[in-house]
Amino acid sequence: MSNADIRGRFIWHELVTTDPDAASEFYSKVLPWKTQDSGMPSYTLWMAGKTRVGGLTGLPDGAEAGSPPHWIVYIATPDVDATVAEAERLGGKVVKSASDIPNMGRFAVLADPQGATFAVYTPPGPPPEGGSPAAGPGEFNWHELATTDYAAALEFYVALFGWEKGPTHDMGSMGMYQLINLAGAQVGGIYNLHAPTTPPHWLSYVGVVDCAKATAAAKAAGARVLNGPLEVPGGSWISMLMDPQGGAFAVVEPPRVAAQKPAPKAKRPKAVAAADSPPEAPAKAAPKKSPRKTAKKGPGKAAAKKAPAKAAAKKAVKKAAKKAAKKAAKKVAKKVAKKAAKKAAKKGPAAKRAVAKSAKRGKSAVKKK
Repeated sequence: MSNADIRGRFIWHELVTTDPDAASEFYSKVLPWKTQDSGMPSYTLWMAGKTRVGGLTGLPDGAEAGSPPHWIVYIATPDVDATVAEAERLGGKVVKSASDIPNMGRFAVLADPQGATFAVYTPPGPPPEGGSPAAGPGEFNWHELATTDYAAALEFYVALFGWEKGPTHDMGSMGMYQLINLAGAQVGGIYNLHAPTTPPHWLSYVGVVDCAKATAAAKAAGARVLNGPLEVPGGSWISMLMDPQGGAFAVVEPPRVAAQKPAPKAKRPKAVAAADSPPEAPAKAAPKKSPRKTAKKGPGKAAAKKAPAKAAAKKAVKKAAKKAAKKAAKKVAKKVAKKAAKKAAKKGPAAKRAVAKSAKRGKSAVKKK
């Protein structure tokens, strides 16, 4: 990723506190973090495994009286000076003018029109990966702005960093929750404060494996639990906390995957109770006739079983045909005899006897058939 593509990314997180050593001990008990020397005076790195996730430093000399410990978010820009000028044009204020960090880049601290502070930063090279909802345990993955006018704040940051307006959720008595997108991905939210005494501020979330355990560990180490653990829309679990020195942060556990319940065992028919099918696979009722028995019979035996019926049908047809032929022959012989008798009557008794004799022979022939 080049510096031209980093605009609007949450790129760094820094804890400014009254007791860096105590803070180091506290966070190492709550989060999967260790500290590492940065090579710069009075500045320590937060490490999540081999990933640099932020920094730790003491409140600077000359800080405003009563300035409380706090976390500050750094948002990337390819040009710090141009971003500072644009922020002022949009109604923001400069808290700390742009300056260089030797070998580390250039930064400035600003306040938005509602008063929430943040830093803008241009790194010396490509920024580290991370800072997304898909980041691993110990990495910052969500950012919330609590303010006095969420709609106006959104306009300011959209113009300054090119963020996109995401969905707006109606939280009932808690008001509207405005999601913010960067390059199509949701990276945080903005909402209105309910306590007028609380100043506008950014709150950063660190990913944890178990929100309840992290909250209990924080409480045991002296933190104040502001809210949680509680489940939020989408299935994540969060807690908002304040460390012993007064720095506010939050932890978030990703949505829990529901344990898969084993499939109920199917009620097996008695005929197949001894079958070796797996318990999770529903057993099918056995057929009335085994396929093996059908195979033993074979096509030859089935055909042999049908042969007698076929022969009987053939015999019946033949018999009916013979009967019909005999009846037809008898009718023809009768007709011929009748005709011959008429002729014989005309010729006399001798011819009549001859015809009668001939008719008798015809009947005899029909009977033989």
